[in-house]
Amino acid sequence: MSHSLSPAALHVVVGSKNPVKVNAAKNAISMLYPDHQITCEGMHAPSGVAEQPMTSEETRIGAMNRVRYCQANAKADFYVAMEGGVDKFEYGPATFAYIVIANHERKSIGRGAIMPIPESVYQALANGEELGPLMDKLFNTKNVKQKGGAIGLLTNGNATREGNYTHAMVLAMAPFLHPELYPVNPK
Repeated sequence: MSHSLSPAALHVVVGSKNPVKVNAAKNAISMLYPDHQITCEGMHAPSGVAEQPMTSEETRIGAMNRVRYCQANAKADFYVAMEGGVDKFEYGPATFAYIVIANHERKSIGRGAIMPIPESVYQALANGEELGPLMDKLFNTKNVKQKGGAIGLLTNGNATREGNYTHAMVLAMAPFLHPELYPVNPK
């Protein structure tokens, strides 16, 4: 291949304007397609669920709704949504994110690692508070959800929301990297 040819381009649309989510998508796609020129843009996409999803199911549905909205309103090679939520598991409350990635042929659903959250935080969320603002109050920070998130605060900066989203997205990309192993469901 001649060096005068420009690299193949990939356009990614993320169903959020939150820089953490846009950066995570760009990081993941750049890692997986190092020879491509990546453009990644965020767009406001409604989740159709509560601002603070309280179950795994609601969180997953929110991410799926955001991807569908992006597909209907933008042209891209990949459509990505990341929805953070909480749930109360048999071992206690935790926060996590669902990742939904689609192109014109297929869709993949993944989930990031879960992080235990204090029972007191879960109760405040169940009473209508949102995780980001709640963590800002607890740790005296400002707009942490556009930075390291609750993950950054509760791990003393050793993990971040963006890192968790990037990792989850890389894993959720497996069906796109090996389409022959993941036959497309015709529904």
